Amino acid sequence: MERRVVVTGMGAVTPLGNDVKTFWNGLISGKNGIGPITKFDASGYKVHLAAEVRDFHPEDYLEKPMLRKTDLYCQYAMAAAAEAMEDSGIEGRVSPDRLGVYVGSGIGGMKTFIEECTKLNAGGPRKVSPYFIPKLIANIAAGNIAVRYHAEGPSMCIVTACATSAHCVGEAYRLIKSGGADAVITGGAEATINGLAVAGFTNCMALSKASDPSRASIPFDRERSGFVMGEGGAILILEEYRHAVNRGANLYGEICGYGNTNDAYHMTAPQPDGIGAAKAVRLAVMEAGIPPDAKIYINAHGTGTPLNDKTETLAFKRALGPQARAALISSTKSMTGHMLGATGAAEAIACVLALKTGVIPPTIGYRVKDPECDLDYVPNRARMAKADYALSTSLGFGGHNACLAFRNPER
Repeated sequence: MERRVVVTGMGAVTPLGNDVKTFWNGLISGKNGIGPITKFDASGYKVHLAAEVRDFHPEDYLEKPMLRKTDLYCQYAMAAAAEAMEDSGIEGRVSPDRLGVYVGSGIGGMKTFIEECTKLNAGGPRKVSPYFIPKLIANIAAGNIAVRYHAEGPSMCIVTACATSAHCVGEAYRLIKSGGADAVITGGAEATINGLAVAGFTNCMALSKASDPSRASIPFDRERSGFVMGEGGAILILEEYRHAVNRGANLYGEICGYGNTNDAYHMTAPQPDGIGAAKAVRLAVMEAGIPPDAKIYINAHGTGTPLNDKTETLAFKRALGPQARAALISSTKSMTGHMLGATGAAEAIACVLALKTGVIPPTIGYRVKDPECDLDYVPNRARMAKADYALSTSLGFGGHNACLAFRNPER
């Protein structure tokens, strides 16, 4: 019997709010989470806007000793995991060796890296914290979540830049489907709104230098000029269908397809013909068994960079043919900014809720049509529409492509 995989819990810490309900309400109301940078003095920078997490209190989720042992990215991950686990009600309802953790980060503890480098330069090696390495490493969120929830099953941190948490979710789906686990805590987190990261992304010509928050992250708009740095954490609880039904779990959605490819083209630029991304979409569509007449919602990677958006549009046309014209497509990065290693999981949550509620989040800030981006991007206002399937695409530096497919579960 084929093992199906469903979503039974979700948690989020985002620039739109620090729980799933607030995050989702922000998306469908078209709330803009972008504003002036407050986490460091950006007065000497070309970039002055970011999508920051606000009013986050890690002490609400972590005991005091853990606060000094964890980087902010890990705190975001653990907060999102706490919400997702409570939401799912799975704690104590699955064997520890059948519970896995697949949680990643695109960069890891950069805040810690900067702080400890400053200590080293100012006071020498003895000033460096003994917690420096465990706070820094990108896998420690997965490790700490496993410790907290006694998850003794398969555990992994995938790092594929902006595709990180989409690949974590996809590989967790594969693990459950193949029989390697009954449930997996999966997603990602990132906390890179700091001087070093913003300088680095600015100098590689990736970030928008707009001064108006309403025209900063404008995916698929002809005047787009780069992405806006975001941050946060997003976690989903994936569970084998029968296991979830037998314990009476709430089924938010079903993950039914996954595509994983690489452009094998360039270190940062997407493949101009979109073939690699199209192949990832096609693989997810084929595994999900999406028919040609199905109504599809696509949560696009949609970064707002000149190259990504026109290439991604081309990839949708290559993968879906005429179906691309009928698809409803939006980029929620227009509201959250680019949450890097957390973005794939946050957008997976958006897909699940779009299917469940029949509300399609918009692409806000859209004004100027681009002839190379000529699909339906659900501009500026959410739309009531019942989609049969949802796709989420995530495309990362290094040519990494991921596509996740979802549908509403049928008992």
